[in-house]
Amino acid sequence: MPRVLVCDILSEKGLEILRSTPGLEVDYKPGLSEDDLAKAVVGYDALVVRSGSKITAKVIEASPSLRLVGRAGIGVENIDVEAASKRGIIVMNTPTGNAVTTAEHTLSLLFALARRIPQADAALRAGRWERGAAFQGHELAGKTLGVVGLGNVGRMVVERAKALRMNVIVHDPVLTPERAAAVGVHLVPLDDLWAWSDAITVHTPLSDETHHLVDDDAVSRMKRGVLLVNCARGGIFDEAAVLRGLESGQIGGVALDVFEEEPPRADHPLFKRDDVVVTPHLGANTEEALERVASEIADQVVAYFATGTIVNAVNVPSMPRDMVSKATPYIDLANRLGTFIAQVSGLKPTTIEIELVGEPSELGAQAITASALAGVLARFLGRGVNQVSAPFIAQDRGIRVREVRMAGPYGRYNAIVGVKIVGDGGRSATALGTLGADGTARLVGWDGFDLEASLTGPTLVLTTLDRPGVVGDVGSVLGKHAINVRQIQLGLRSSDNKAVSLWGLAGDPNPALVEELKRVADVDRAALVDLP
Repeated sequence: MPRVLVCDILSEKGLEILRSTPGLEVDYKPGLSEDDLAKAVVGYDALVVRSGSKITAKVIEASPSLRLVGRAGIGVENIDVEAASKRGIIVMNTPTGNAVTTAEHTLSLLFALARRIPQADAALRAGRWERGAAFQGHELAGKTLGVVGLGNVGRMVVERAKALRMNVIVHDPVLTPERAAAVGVHLVPLDDLWAWSDAITVHTPLSDETHHLVDDDAVSRMKRGVLLVNCARGGIFDEAAVLRGLESGQIGGVALDVFEEEPPRADHPLFKRDDVVVTPHLGANTEEALERVASEIADQVVAYFATGTIVNAVNVPSMPRDMVSKATPYIDLANRLGTFIAQVSGLKPTTIEIELVGEPSELGAQAITASALAGVLARFLGRGVNQVSAPFIAQDRGIRVREVRMAGPYGRYNAIVGVKIVGDGGRSATALGTLGADGTARLVGWDGFDLEASLTGPTLVLTTLDRPGVVGDVGSVLGKHAINVRQIQLGLRSSDNKAVSLWGLAGDPNPALVEELKRVADVDRAALVDLP
């Protein structure tokens, strides 16, 4: 009999679904520490959590029988998904259950900023009847709202803001103009959104791309007096830069539901300002949302143990069990190729084409294709993109996906995975890969260059004129920056006398290195690629 441990506070409706299911043994133990949870989890087949419990590698390793972790909510930052994946444990979430609540909270905070509601409330409670300039607010109707990120929450914010007669502009790095037109939004570059918006709200994951997205430079580009709202993830706003923007008057007000450190310290400098509105991460905290996500995750857990159905998994490609061992290396290869070509090309995709030749075309093609998509889209949306979510994200953003299967061979290779990105204006870039003799991912072709290179770790990619001495010049720059080189792989393109070199680097190089390399004689392009 499968055993389920609910280790966070869950609504009674969700608990009732689990407890009333024949064949499930359910225990309810919210509020356990990591050490206590690691002891308690032994012998359980599934965990159900919200955001309170930390499902660390220690917890995951403590129960050999654990098969499923269910998150009542969208964020899985409190779950070590990598550790779970290595153990073959499915991680599920409920990506849409609290979208309405978060969208409503976003607009509530925007209203609070525009009409200075918390400040007026505090003044009246203190015995002051003030109706003058101190609490003179602004109408939202007719103002321009900039929305960064058009996922579930962002779309709901747009719908509601348009109903308020606001002018809405949107920036999303992988939303095509055609899809934007279909959902009725005006898609703009990020710099234009900063410059044109009277108010700005962010609805993106926290990733390398979005960390401190709102920094000093972004603030300097914004309209003076802009209102900022963050109900997404702490860290998207550089809180120190926001404080400087408030002090200078560049920013007219800020509303925060999330913080870089949670809970924030009591003496946080933003808390001392009356042009700041704060709430303690309440975006998803309504009775309706909590009941909805609890019911959804309970239904998903029941379906999994009853029929093996996997819904809203964040880490599991779908394929027959007997194909998994053969397909897994190609799934990894496809993801690395997508990661490589997205980072080195700099193209915003309108079309992504996956070519499968030989063995990969006969295995879990859908999972391999989805893994390649995840590699490409993670460049724009963060590492939370996975094989399950990537096809839906591509469809939602209006990105065309083509899958081509061929029996092979392909030149001298019997098995090939190819990933091609087509960007605006028809510009394209292609990466071809295969498995080495040791089963690891190898890059064998890139935009006409023939090579064989490992796709592992931080990698410097250079295109240069094919002449003696270039490699030495590059090596000198790396030595100057005290960068160790794990390996170098070279390739040529005979059509234009150009060479490519991939330098596997030890450690994390300084981005300034790339700018210096671009100034080396006969270097055409230089890029740092972060590979798994």
